[in-house]
Amino acid sequence: MTEDLPELRASDADREQVSEVLRDALAEGRLDMEEFEERLEATYKARTYGELAPITRDLPSPGVTPPVVNMVKQPAGSGTGAWADRIVGGEGSSEWGVAIMAGFQRKGRWTMPKRFNSFAFWGGGEIDLREAYFADREVVVNCVAIMGGMNVVVPPGVEVVVRGIGIMGGFDHREEGVPGEPGAPRVIVTGFAFWGGVGVERKLTRAERLRLKEERRQEKLERREARKELQGSRSDGLGDAFDALEEARDMVRERREDRRDRDEERRERHQARRDERHRRRHGGH
Repeated sequence: MTEDLPELRASDADREQVSEVLRDALAEGRLDMEEFEERLEATYKARTYGELAPITRDLPSPGVTPPVVNMVKQPAGSGTGAWADRIVGGEGSSEWGVAIMAGFQRKGRWTMPKRFNSFAFWGGGEIDLREAYFADREVVVNCVAIMGGMNVVVPPGVEVVVRGIGIMGGFDHREEGVPGEPGAPRVIVTGFAFWGGVGVERKLTRAERLRLKEERRQEKLERREARKELQGSRSDGLGDAFDALEEARDMVRERREDRRDRDEERRERHQARRDERHRRRHGGH
């Protein structure tokens, strides 16, 4: 990308080149998800080189090796990979939650203690561990739900064990039996539910969904380019038919994925609004 001709109109290939730099920066931790989304949106809105150039000015260009930062890293313990960075030891940032005719929520970048105790009476609570750090390799979420409900959300890769007791209520066991990734924490959900329920679900974060969506979009572009090359090498009508069939399949897949993403975001917005109404009306702990 040259800055010598700032008014020159940018092509789709230019915008794709910039988006590739942004994806690499996101994967390497140079950008957080919010910055990535803002810059990616600006990339697809850009019309000239002058609008594209500032988007990646502070990022390494493809093929350029950034300076090496030498640091001494302490042993990561028994965890491996990214999970080792999330098992931090120490105390949790929150050890309990209470919802009495109201609601509570623990989500985002918080530290899950070795044991988190929660209680709901005519109310509900959400313990979201998708972006959480963990005080130990094995943690316990203790839920007591009386005429109320709890929801425990874990990220993919975490092992889940459910040991709760339900009387005219129940605990969700659907996520049990899924092997954990090497080094991932083990989450034990226990407690008591009377005329209530404790749900356990495995979900991706919105940031991860966006990253996967961007990967799918890139794969679709690559398939499209491959089809163009194949079509260019064929002079009969079979190439056109093959291209039309693949385009239709891509369109169906894209619509299905977009619908799934919209439904997931709609559920999360609805849950957030409901929790906010509970907090405003009754307060929460």
